[in-house]
Amino acid sequence: MMKIAFIGGGNMGEAIISSLLEKRLAAPADISVSDVSESRRKYLKERYRVTATENNVEAADDKNAVVLAVKPQNLPEVMAGLKGCLKPAQLVLSIVAGVRIGNICRGLGHSCVVRCMPNTPAQVGFGMSVWTATPEVAATQKEQSRAILGAMGKEIYFDDEKYIDIATAVSGSGPAYFFLFAEAMIDAAVKIGLSRSEAGEMVLQTMLGSVHLMQKSGKPPAELRRNVTSRGGTTERALKVFEEGGFAGLVEDAVKAAYRRAIELGNQ
Repeated sequence: MMKIAFIGGGNMGEAIISSLLEKRLAAPADISVSDVSESRRKYLKERYRVTATENNVEAADDKNAVVLAVKPQNLPEVMAGLKGCLKPAQLVLSIVAGVRIGNICRGLGHSCVVRCMPNTPAQVGFGMSVWTATPEVAATQKEQSRAILGAMGKEIYFDDEKYIDIATAVSGSGPAYFFLFAEAMIDAAVKIGLSRSEAGEMVLQTMLGSVHLMQKSGKPPAELRRNVTSRGGTTERALKVFEEGGFAGLVEDAVKAAYRRAIELGNQ
């Protein structure tokens, strides 16, 4: 089992803690959490029986890995407080959005760093985490990182950090795209006669079933789409409207816009 500290005990930090404990990759006694909120510390301590403190250095002391799970605007202050306090062999795993691995290394004065882009479904064990590491991260520490991130769902490692920005636009922001589509489908269903609760249940189960079918069938989305589309039928008529509205191009433009913004944020 690993000893691990969390600097920041918000939703994503809690998601990792919950997953690690559920998968028995760490024991409550081996997890410490630092958070500025007294109520949050009390909640995490009572729910997960972990050690909770407001002192970041105290939380990180004698831990194999230190997870940075704070908001980007709070990271400079956090790194300044930890600088010089980490042992060279301690693994730092950052899930802070938009902050390049080089900036983390400089801010901490530390070279053993993993940068990860998880997404919000990690909170329910269906996350997609994309990550990279500095050369100083040992093979055993990469396996630790893989175990930590894999506990929340799936993970993919890339040697080149540029793929983190791409992942930010696809899997990081991606859940919001699906939520927007679900929202629009529910609104449309209400306008043609369903109650909002009926529409919500129908859309949710349709999306859930479609995802499971795509996953279990092993068929590409285009083939599954064709299988649903009968010539002259309702699906064909609906898809024609999507095509005429430039749906595929709109999605492409949106993903590219998110990708450009990820690069901009990383360069700040």
